[in-house]
Amino acid sequence: MTGPLDGLRVIELAGLGPAPFCGMILADLGADVVRVDRKGSVSDWLLSSPTHDVHNRGKGSIVIDLKNPEGVRIALDLIASADALIEGYRPGVAERMGVGPGECLARNPALVYGRMTGWGQTGPNAAMAGHDIDYIALSGALGSIGTAERPIPPLNLVGDLGGGGMLLAVGVLAAVFSARRTGEGQVVDAAMVDGSALLMASHHGLMADDSWVARRESNLLDGAAPFYTTYRTSDGGHMAVGALEPQFFAELLEVLGLDIDSLPAQMDRDGWPAMREAIASRFAEGTRDAWEEAFSGRDACVAPVLSMEEAPDHPHNRDRETFIDVGGHPQPAPAPRFSSTPSTRPTAPVARGADTGSILAGLGYSPEQVGKLRESGAVA
Repeated sequence: MTGPLDGLRVIELAGLGPAPFCGMILADLGADVVRVDRKGSVSDWLLSSPTHDVHNRGKGSIVIDLKNPEGVRIALDLIASADALIEGYRPGVAERMGVGPGECLARNPALVYGRMTGWGQTGPNAAMAGHDIDYIALSGALGSIGTAERPIPPLNLVGDLGGGGMLLAVGVLAAVFSARRTGEGQVVDAAMVDGSALLMASHHGLMADDSWVARRESNLLDGAAPFYTTYRTSDGGHMAVGALEPQFFAELLEVLGLDIDSLPAQMDRDGWPAMREAIASRFAEGTRDAWEEAFSGRDACVAPVLSMEEAPDHPHNRDRETFIDVGGHPQPAPAPRFSSTPSTRPTAPVARGADTGSILAGLGYSPEQVGKLRESGAVA
């Protein structure tokens, strides 16, 4: 791999969700990411094969038994030459295995030790189990998404990925920048409840300005406004409308063939139901593809709602190569893009332990030593 992070070495203690997503981002941008796997994976219940785990693309893999003292010693040898380590265990688990911040920073004082949890390393909930939906429930994000009747989970995008793994990547890179100036490493405590709360920063500002109310489907961006929502087309598809500004709203109505003077004023909330009905009726008269063609090149902020299967084949996405083929499967391409240090196409996820021998050889272990470690079960 090449890219802006070429030369950065990261050790990832394998897990599920946000920490591997963080490792994927770093690997996509050129970091050398080595995944420390266990013989069985926490993702086995979710995926039929570890080579289908897109979060593991571009990474090397070594299987180490961290319950074996020899395995812990090998892990610390790996960590000794790394810039950063990322892990997604519950608080205290890494310490019990002998690879907590104390042991790792003792071996490598400049190490950045990135910790990814749902609740954080501290607080009353820190030791509790949870998933994305629970963390964004506590941050206020989930309560703001959905219909007026009930919240609707936004997949696991807000907690696991945006407020979790991506936040951890930012934190790790910030701490690496600091370590390279000072020579001192540190622990990065990234929590999904914190990150998903941070994603709501602008909405808290709007609420302070009395421009947002804490009720779903009552605000400009939560589906209440008829000019910021989705509409069903005659073929069962949907169009996404985001015509917030007056000039875009006027363009929307012009393409739809609606007279702006015959409708309520754009920001007249009492008139929104009638406006929604008029817009919905027009969209229901044509197919999704016909409406996409009608809005093509027009500044109305309208786009077709594509499925995951359709998105890679859209002309815009094909032109930008937003999706690429990795190991025979379409995947989102690395992002963002860099003019001078572009990322290369990531390699497909490898099977657990595929690089055990070469990684140990790189640490100076002889073939005989590797054989003995395999026999003892310290590595696989």
